[in-house]
Amino acid sequence: MKCRKCGGAVWIWATPLSFVRTAVRTLVWDDVEVILTKLGEALLCTPKEMALRIKGRGERPALQGGVFLVFFEWESLRLSRMSGMLNGGNKRAWQGALMGVVAGLCAVASAGAEDLNQKFTKEVRPLFDKYCFSCHKADRAKGGVDLAQFKDLQGVVQDARNWETIVRVLHDREMPPDGKKQPSQAEREAMLGWGRNALASIDFTTVKDPGRKVAHRLNRSEYNNTVRDLFGVTIRPADGFPADGGGGGGFDNNADTLFTPPILMEKYLEAADAVLKAAAPEKIFVVPTLSRVSQRTTAKMNLEYHLPRAFRRPVEQEEFAKYFQLFERTMAAGGTYEEGVKLALKAMLVSPNFLFRIEEERPGTEAHTLPDHELATRLSYFLWSSMPDEELMTLALKNQLHEPDILKAQVKRMLADKKARAFADNFAGQWLGVNRLKTSAEPDRRKFTMYTDSLRDAFYEEPIVFFQDLIRRNASLLNLLDSDYTFVNEEMATIYGLPPVKGQELQKISLKDRNRGGLFGMGGILALTSYPQRTSPVLRGKWVLEEILGTPAPPPPPNAGGLPADDRVREGLSFRQRLEKHRAKPECASCHNKMDPIGFGLENFDAIGQWRDTIDEQPVDASGEFSSGAKFKGPAELKKLMMLQKDQFLHNVTEKMLAYALGRGLEFYDVPSVNHIKAEVKKADYRAEALVMEIVKSYPFQHRRGSDWQEKVASK
Repeated sequence: MKCRKCGGAVWIWATPLSFVRTAVRTLVWDDVEVILTKLGEALLCTPKEMALRIKGRGERPALQGGVFLVFFEWESLRLSRMSGMLNGGNKRAWQGALMGVVAGLCAVASAGAEDLNQKFTKEVRPLFDKYCFSCHKADRAKGGVDLAQFKDLQGVVQDARNWETIVRVLHDREMPPDGKKQPSQAEREAMLGWGRNALASIDFTTVKDPGRKVAHRLNRSEYNNTVRDLFGVTIRPADGFPADGGGGGGFDNNADTLFTPPILMEKYLEAADAVLKAAAPEKIFVVPTLSRVSQRTTAKMNLEYHLPRAFRRPVEQEEFAKYFQLFERTMAAGGTYEEGVKLALKAMLVSPNFLFRIEEERPGTEAHTLPDHELATRLSYFLWSSMPDEELMTLALKNQLHEPDILKAQVKRMLADKKARAFADNFAGQWLGVNRLKTSAEPDRRKFTMYTDSLRDAFYEEPIVFFQDLIRRNASLLNLLDSDYTFVNEEMATIYGLPPVKGQELQKISLKDRNRGGLFGMGGILALTSYPQRTSPVLRGKWVLEEILGTPAPPPPPNAGGLPADDRVREGLSFRQRLEKHRAKPECASCHNKMDPIGFGLENFDAIGQWRDTIDEQPVDASGEFSSGAKFKGPAELKKLMMLQKDQFLHNVTEKMLAYALGRGLEFYDVPSVNHIKAEVKKADYRAEALVMEIVKSYPFQHRRGSDWQEKVASK
């Protein structure tokens, strides 16, 4: 049988039963029940053939801790053949095989939360106490990870994302760090096994939570873009607003951190005046005054045009009347028609309904699907950082936007629009950190004389244009890890040692040297991960761990010490040799062993991205070795190893983009959405457009909690 969703042959594995429900993303639970109940009459292959089909994720299938790991190929199941086979000579063998499967499944089904809690208390927590609590307990919790706080399975459920990291670092032998007492192989497997089983026990099919959503103030970029699209102005009044803080996911569109200080209200009043002053008359008075139509009627028509666009939703008559009264009062007091309309529009521009993205609260404890005008607003601020346009609003008014084919067509249209540049600037710019090139990242221009303002601007543009090109062409996201092309202008081509390019506009060029392609060879990335006078393998490795793989290292200990500001040879030691000496300290080794090898692989690039073969007349040593034992030399070989971690990269970029789209940090209940999005993007060969599309289709993007959600949580 083929999967009802994708049409392909389906494999399942029997591990903790609740995990089967969620891990097999292409099936629904009814299908799994069919396999379990019809297994005895459905198998076509002989026991020997079945054994050949068994796979154990790279290991031998085993009965460990109540988990019977075995795979069945759904394509080989037939209901019509089993009775004859059981009547043949293989009956006893089949009975033995089936009894083993059923016994394993039953053992798993009965090993619920109680068994996991007992095992944790008696066997696993003592191991964490023995090997981990010295660094990860209460006030000694390095990296903010307090393992001592976990007393039972419920703690894991509530912090599933951190436990995924705990399991990963145990598996990769990153923890405990070198120099610390290490668990035996059996002990490590016990810790890993419990962690995996605990995560697998979470039945995410019951988790339907779109997350907390508060009134979302427009950030500075969103305000500027919205008044631009509302009135056609080119001024950027929000540039004078207080800075927006970065929240969950590291983005400045996080609603929880978009506070409204008192000074901002003063700025809003000033900005409203500035916008109405800068707007062309035809943008304000879209309906001109005519001799046969009264000014009152014309003013009403103008406000009926502007208010729904500014508030991004239909406006009820009672609400409309409050703004229209401002016009009437102005006229009654002897003011002009223009003054009356502008006063009503100023009130509109300082209204919370304009300044905040407010979604309707609905009573009840269940989540609800967003109405189309709210979906249009989420979509437009995700991809354009601005208000919905007329086409989106028209579809929303017709209640058609949510229809899958129409929604897909709109996403494609929006990504092709020039306004999608804001998506590249605000998502990719903040994710990759290149927006810091315009603020804090600054090479020493006395040492790097070729670093000019124009080069800095071009360095910023390269990853932004590269990302935007991926989206527009629906190219593979893996090009960010390695590619055979990039975008440069005349100045950058000189820095990169490429054939001449004419002009200041960035142009797409092919790369013959594979050291340069992808993010790792971009001058802007290399500059922002350097110090003013030298490169920093530590900063570069840290950047890759955090922004590319999503596996950040903890902050350094207070007594970590430092390194010289430049990379000159001192006391006969090269900079790398001094760094090797520094990272040999036990308190520094665990983090540096993860970060430094990556940074060493990029040492052929100087602090502004120029290729070099020597540092202070000493040959560059760009070799490195990961904790796995994998060795490399230079950027090209490093990128090949990074490509092996493409799924970790996809996990990270999925979490980053989903957090940006939702305007909030992710929580444990977002795990099912993240996993589903990743699976669909992998099926689409890691295509960029697929990631955007799956996020737009995701449950948290299209749903909102009921207003009584907390009562539901409290009752549980």
